[in-house]
Amino acid sequence: MKKRLWNAAVLLLAVLLIGCGAGETKLSGQTEEDMHLAAEETGGSDIASGEESGSDDQDSSPEEAGTPSGGAESASEKENGSASKPGKPEAGADGSGSSSVKPGSTPEEENGGAAKPGKPEAGADSSGSPSVEAGSTSQPEDPSPDPSPAPQTKPGGTAEELLASLTLEEKVAQMFVVQPESLTGASHVTAAGQTTREAFDRIPVGGVIYMQSNLVSPEQVKTMLSNTQSYSMERLGIPAFLAVDEEGGTVARIGGRPEFGTPAIENMSEVGASGKLDRAREIGSVIGGYLSELGFNLDFAPVADVWSNPQNEVVRYRSFGSDPEMVSNMCQEVLTGLQGAGIYGTLKHFPGHGGTAGDTHAGYAYTDSTLEELLACELVPFQRGIDNGVKFLMVGHISAPNVTGDETPASLSRVLVTEVLRERMGYDGIVVTDALAMGAIAQNYSSGEAAVLSIQAGVDILLMPKDLEEAYEAVLTAVRNGTISEDRIDQSVLRILRVKLSLM
Repeated sequence: MKKRLWNAAVLLLAVLLIGCGAGETKLSGQTEEDMHLAAEETGGSDIASGEESGSDDQDSSPEEAGTPSGGAESASEKENGSASKPGKPEAGADGSGSSSVKPGSTPEEENGGAAKPGKPEAGADSSGSPSVEAGSTSQPEDPSPDPSPAPQTKPGGTAEELLASLTLEEKVAQMFVVQPESLTGASHVTAAGQTTREAFDRIPVGGVIYMQSNLVSPEQVKTMLSNTQSYSMERLGIPAFLAVDEEGGTVARIGGRPEFGTPAIENMSEVGASGKLDRAREIGSVIGGYLSELGFNLDFAPVADVWSNPQNEVVRYRSFGSDPEMVSNMCQEVLTGLQGAGIYGTLKHFPGHGGTAGDTHAGYAYTDSTLEELLACELVPFQRGIDNGVKFLMVGHISAPNVTGDETPASLSRVLVTEVLRERMGYDGIVVTDALAMGAIAQNYSSGEAAVLSIQAGVDILLMPKDLEEAYEAVLTAVRNGTISEDRIDQSVLRILRVKLSLM
């Protein structure tokens, strides 16, 4: 009996042990699976919460950010200089951490131009995002371009040494100041990115001139000009002239615009009538101040035309008046104000648009004055500027048949530019044409013909040819076939470089 009881007890104990073991195994299996699922759900919940809140309480690890730990930097990180951290979006980004861009606009347009790099004022677009000039018909930039090549800085510290380091193609390019659309091929430019950089690499022009449509807001202009300047420096180690027509009064690309917070300046005819020279200097200082702040270095102003023909409406309100001495004094005060703000001014429009009939913007304009009459009136403000060392002087497309013997526009006339302005009046500064796309030129000459004739006349800078490519190639061809000597090119480029050295 005892033996049967013992066997039953042993059997019962075995059954209990087997049952507990099976139950424990089942429980253990459920716990492992449940914990795994719970971990996945918890992890997913944290990620979703982090994306929605944009919290930056804890930085993500390299693996979470999609970058192998200890691995090579991604292309975008190379462009930005450091890896972007997920979490709280930076300024200008939406809640997802992506760049916030309005529909139909490019990243550069939204940011006021190409993104600024880490190095202050370097200007190059190093955001790694597509960068396309507004209105450009070219393909968008590679979002992960190769790092930019090292700046091709030219050796030497003097203008002569810089000149010797340039190729013929580079020297000829320095003689052009063009609109950004002409340089890039874009229909409308409000930013400077890879397209602009590539354009400078191909034709490193001497400068860019901007119209009101290019200038949208202070930050946009600063970034666009800073980037543009950086591309010129990368290409040649030489700064570009960044120019604008900012006279005040009826010709102002920036003044009086609420988005820039700049004051509206009265017509120069009012300033001249007042006789207040201090007001003229103040105008130069004010204009120079905001141009310098935005990044410009050259203003095609003031107007030195003496309004000697009451029928002339072209410069009626832009001129300081009909008294040559008053116009001379006013112009010098404006130039002084501009110079004090770090901006080069330009006397225009030699040999004087105030006594002409017609409008060179639309077509033919001429003066009947003889050289002696011009020297006694229209040329007085220009002579004063030359005597005071003015660096820029603009030649108009004005014909003076009683001086030249034909109807050749001044901008293409060797008699007026070389014999009168250079030799008779003693000017050795930079001579720039008025816009070569104006009717007086474009309706009578091809871009190539106008460019070659201007240089033969003695001009240094060709402003706004209707077709940059044609004009540039025509000058190169003229040098190569002996129509223009390379020494003649060197004369102009040396004048340009001497001024540019002061900008470095």
